[in-house]
Amino acid sequence: MGGVLIFLFLCSLLLLFIYPSSSLPLCTDKRAPLIPKTPLGFCPYNGRVCCNSNKDLQLQKQYEAMNISDLACASAVKSILCATCDQFSAELFRIESGPRSVPVLCNSTISPNSSLASKETTNSFCSSVWDVCQNISILNSPFAPSLQGRAGMPQNSTSSKLTELWQSTSDFCDAFGGVTDEDTLCFSGKPIVRNNTETPSPPKGLCLEKIGNGAYLNMVVHPDGSNRAFFSNQAGKIWLATVPEQDSGETLGLDESSPFVDLTDEVYLDTIFGMMGMAFHPNFARNGRFFASFNCDKSKSPGCSGRCACNSDVGCDPSKLGTSNTAQPCQYHAVVAEFTANGSASEPSMAKMAKPSEVRRIFTLGLPFTANHGGQILFGPSDGYLYFMMGDGGSKGDPYNFAQNKKSVLGKIMRLDVDNIPSAAEIVNLGLWGNYSIPQDNPSSEDKELQPEIWALGFRNPWRCSFDSERPSYFLCADIGQDQYEEVDLITKGGNYGWSVYEGPIVFKPEQAPGGNTSTDAIDPIFPVLGYKHSDINRKEGSAAISGGYIYRSMTDPCMHGSYLYGDLYAKAMWAAAESPKDSGNFTTTKIPFGCAHDSPTNCSTVPNSPLAALGYIFSFAEDNMKDVFILTSSGVYRVVRPSRCNYTCSKENLTALASPGPSPSSFGHHLDAPQIELLLFLSALLLFVGFLL
Repeated sequence: MGGVLIFLFLCSLLLLFIYPSSSLPLCTDKRAPLIPKTPLGFCPYNGRVCCNSNKDLQLQKQYEAMNISDLACASAVKSILCATCDQFSAELFRIESGPRSVPVLCNSTISPNSSLASKETTNSFCSSVWDVCQNISILNSPFAPSLQGRAGMPQNSTSSKLTELWQSTSDFCDAFGGVTDEDTLCFSGKPIVRNNTETPSPPKGLCLEKIGNGAYLNMVVHPDGSNRAFFSNQAGKIWLATVPEQDSGETLGLDESSPFVDLTDEVYLDTIFGMMGMAFHPNFARNGRFFASFNCDKSKSPGCSGRCACNSDVGCDPSKLGTSNTAQPCQYHAVVAEFTANGSASEPSMAKMAKPSEVRRIFTLGLPFTANHGGQILFGPSDGYLYFMMGDGGSKGDPYNFAQNKKSVLGKIMRLDVDNIPSAAEIVNLGLWGNYSIPQDNPSSEDKELQPEIWALGFRNPWRCSFDSERPSYFLCADIGQDQYEEVDLITKGGNYGWSVYEGPIVFKPEQAPGGNTSTDAIDPIFPVLGYKHSDINRKEGSAAISGGYIYRSMTDPCMHGSYLYGDLYAKAMWAAAESPKDSGNFTTTKIPFGCAHDSPTNCSTVPNSPLAALGYIFSFAEDNMKDVFILTSSGVYRVVRPSRCNYTCSKENLTALASPGPSPSSFGHHLDAPQIELLLFLSALLLFVGFLL
């Protein structure tokens, strides 16, 4: 009996470490699929695809050169060749495990629970290919063993029949086949289509508690995985705080009189200037490295100097920019600097303060105007590189076309390697903006016209980006619009997000363009996955500015799980966007009311006995190590809590409570999703049943 109980208990614990993989629409070069300007003529793909007309013609010529005499075999081979155009080709070709000559062919009956639309297939597609092609000559066959790198097989065979290349169906399908399920894809001879059978239920509302009164611009979790987090304000101070557990009734443990580090002497503070971001190295607990993104004024700070973003490399003459708010071009700079917590404690993870002196200047950029300079920095969870979000420079309509200019770093998301610092000579020779190196797989490795720092382009003023904690390939970034549209983009390698050719999905015409225009025919824009028109929201302040959020991965509010939460600074509104089908990149958004928990540690509302939370301006969103989501506002720090604390109804909340071993779901160390909870409940019931029998 004891052994059975222990086994079942261990099975229950195992559930806590199960994470699904993802099938984000992504091409084999890790770029987002696009809608081609000219429909494909050879490959039967419509909508968003990974091929343009040139690639389509190339595949047609490759197919014709194979000279396949049998129609059934020819049809199968054509479908396999064209799979590279599928919007899920990165998953079909499993690019993470190395290049493949053909996609992973379905090698078993597709699971009845699969979300693939082509699940009526009852036979293995891989064996079907063998059956129709085994004795058919295929010139330059993509099925040659040498292309798979299989040991023990003839590497330079001149034969072009499958039976001469492979010994049997099983041998062939061992090399080219794979099994599909809910979270992995294989090729069944048809384009992949996700079933859209689920209709997301709009959330009833978002329940919030107020745990702090300070107006902070950034919150970043401590990399050691604890319940601590760093908060920073626009003036340049960073505090180390303790985040209270859910349902504890406690407030944020933050002493404003004792900052972790004070950088106000370096930071230039004004309405749209200040400290814009901070990031702590993934190995901060051991190396003590952290980074701050801020603005400086060269007229006040001798150390504020760097190359102007308006220069001859981008065809821009600073003397012709004129003045903006009495500021000369490049009087203000965007800076990323490195600092250290080493030496202030026995080990960096225990440090409660850091040195305010810079270790090195990572990046310095002179700003041509006084707005739209982004400034967020964050480390990629999968690659460990530093991502730096930069706006278009600030003049209305981006008249100098910085965002579309591939030689300018304005209007871009940059990706930098801060672990391999080049020499001073290398920095000069490579034309870098500071102390960093370029990751080898940055888009410039394929597009030589791009500045090597650039990861994606075509942004106006990216404000708050985040990686999905369960699917790091989902990199969502909000971009503040100008006159008409606020957007959220799903960021991929080398993606062009349209500004200033487009504002969101709307064609944009600048009033003046001394720097030249980019035509709509010259780019393949990736349109937003989410957004809203200015005319569709209540803009009491006469403006709109989106603030990007997070895909909610906590089970504190299980009815919000998997939704992307974001808001608007001036409209003081929030939205929850559900993705359907799963891993499709298709989102349905709903504006959600937000209430104040009746037992909030600090009063949420300015109206007595009102159930509505009075947030003020929404500056940023944040996520802690327990995956709970926070909202940083002008009136304080808020956290998403259980719906019932605001009398909102969520049928899944009881399941969460039953699955939780303590008073707070965060006791698990991370939260469970709904399927994991259901399985855990089943095992718990089974445990009780077995105990009863024994």
